[in-house]
Amino acid sequence: MDFSLTKKQKMIREKTREFCEVNIIPVAQESDQKQELDPAVMEKMKKMNYFGSCIPEEYGGAGLHDDTIAFSIITEEIGRVDASWSITTGVHCSVCAYPIYKFGTEEQKEKFLINLAKGDKIGAFCLTEANAGSDVGGVQMTAEKEGDEYLLNGSKIFATNGGIAETLLVVGKTGEKGSRKELTVFIVDRDTPGYSVGVREDKLGCRASNTSELVFDNVRVPEENILGQLGGGFRLGLQILDYGRISIAAQCLGLAQGCLEAAIKYANERKQFGQKIARFQGIQWKIADITTAVESSRLLTYKAAWMCDQGMDYGLTASMAKLVASEAGMMAAHQAVQIHGGYGLMKAYPVERFFRDAKMGEIYEGTSEIQRMVIANHMLK
Repeated sequence: MDFSLTKKQKMIREKTREFCEVNIIPVAQESDQKQELDPAVMEKMKKMNYFGSCIPEEYGGAGLHDDTIAFSIITEEIGRVDASWSITTGVHCSVCAYPIYKFGTEEQKEKFLINLAKGDKIGAFCLTEANAGSDVGGVQMTAEKEGDEYLLNGSKIFATNGGIAETLLVVGKTGEKGSRKELTVFIVDRDTPGYSVGVREDKLGCRASNTSELVFDNVRVPEENILGQLGGGFRLGLQILDYGRISIAAQCLGLAQGCLEAAIKYANERKQFGQKIARFQGIQWKIADITTAVESSRLLTYKAAWMCDQGMDYGLTASMAKLVASEAGMMAAHQAVQIHGGYGLMKAYPVERFFRDAKMGEIYEGTSEIQRMVIANHMLK
């Protein structure tokens, strides 16, 4: 069993870390306060091909579609400095661009995937509604067939990238079989008449990341824009979320790593009672706990990524990775703030932002409670 990274994966980590430190760190705090991603960083990310990291080169991507560990490393390194950017690129790649590559027709790839891979258009996955989120089957948005088109009516909430997305994967109800709804995933273009962006959410964390309500009023979508099979949206949605959970696990892992590095740096600088606080056992144990949680999260996240690349069933491992990494991120942020003491509450230090961002990881892409349900169902079936 070989736990070492390849030369290519090591180079990707090095290059991504350098990019983040030069381009993202200087503007991360300002972006958080403005609740807006820096457009200059967006353009630089396009040039680095981060929006196409998990897409083959033939469609304009970076060619890491068969190296999910490398994709996870990119997401992790971005998350290490700014969770808002990590979730923006992660969601775009993992639950919009990648599903089109994986399940789309060649015509859909030519029409939608190339622009997504180049970052010329931003993607979003739209599932959550007022009564649907953890309960995927609770989707109320209707998609009624009219000729060779479907009319979408309803609204989605908490859509990550919603307000900036130009290509959206939207889950709608296309019928019922007995007591079970038939769901279908549609590819929707932002310019389609009847589509509009509603309220932008004012969030606790990841504030620069756009999270919005989306409204669909007789939005006409051609039948050719169905992703996968008609009525196959429930299963397809779960498959999309499985891959997305690897991305979220990597993002939370990166955040936990950032908290660890910030805590170590501060502990080695701050002096109390005549010595650096890193000399106190109470601080050392916090560092030990964070380090262990980070490494555990990394092993599970990389294992899920490896299983994906091997063509294995990775849903269980992805849920475990997302659960462990998100809770590790929250713990790491809590302890990092505690180590910083009063300074940890100040926006001059990144751990204040990390603390707010960390809570997001335990909620989106399936709460910790949902992950435990998924894991238990796998084990008890």
